[in-house]
Amino acid sequence: MITLKNIEKVYRTTRIETLALTNINLSIAPGEFISIMGPSGCGKSTLLNLMGLLDEPSAGQVQIGGEVVTQYRDRELARLRNRKIGFIFQSFHLINDLSVIDNVEIPLLYRKGDAVGASRREMAREALEKVGLSNRMKHFPGQLSGGQKQRVAIARAIVGRPDIILADEPTGNLDSAMGNEIMNILQQLNAGGATIVMVTHDETMAKQTHRLIRLFDGALVGDSVLARTDD
Repeated sequence: MITLKNIEKVYRTTRIETLALTNINLSIAPGEFISIMGPSGCGKSTLLNLMGLLDEPSAGQVQIGGEVVTQYRDRELARLRNRKIGFIFQSFHLINDLSVIDNVEIPLLYRKGDAVGASRREMAREALEKVGLSNRMKHFPGQLSGGQKQRVAIARAIVGRPDIILADEPTGNLDSAMGNEIMNILQQLNAGGATIVMVTHDETMAKQTHRLIRLFDGALVGDSVLARTDD
């Protein structure tokens, strides 16, 4: 599903060069639920951005679904992101002036032909039902709790029925009860077939996934298969 080969990422300015990732080789199979851990500044979010085609490597190759995408043009990358990848962010990134259902519809606005008008609305309703927020469709983000906002963000991520969900600290701004609620939703999505990659600082949350990747100073230093609790 996702393959990274000999990935290196360097950020350069006129005065300084920062090596963010070095010699990353990683394969993620369809249906896996992966967590990525490491200290702040170790490259976790950079790695997630490369997987999500939001950034490009300085060296190496990125494959999504068997396609080598490293040399894709911006328009091709945007189309692939929109159809195959859903993003969940720690800070929700909801638009306060839009209702919940309008926020969820946003990714579908960039599609042509197969998701227009009433179809978009129905897909948004279905996504909100999956996260248990069908009774909040007409509310605005300012009327929601933190946990509810994150559920809206998850609905927005899955509305286009992506194969891959990338989550950057999805429980980081929530208390433990709300964090567990979000993890339950992610586990249900994974059980439904979604491949999920989650960056987290929370060891307890990480242990609820299938596999734990550890980074340190931009290098992959650990790759552990975790005990499955659903067998």
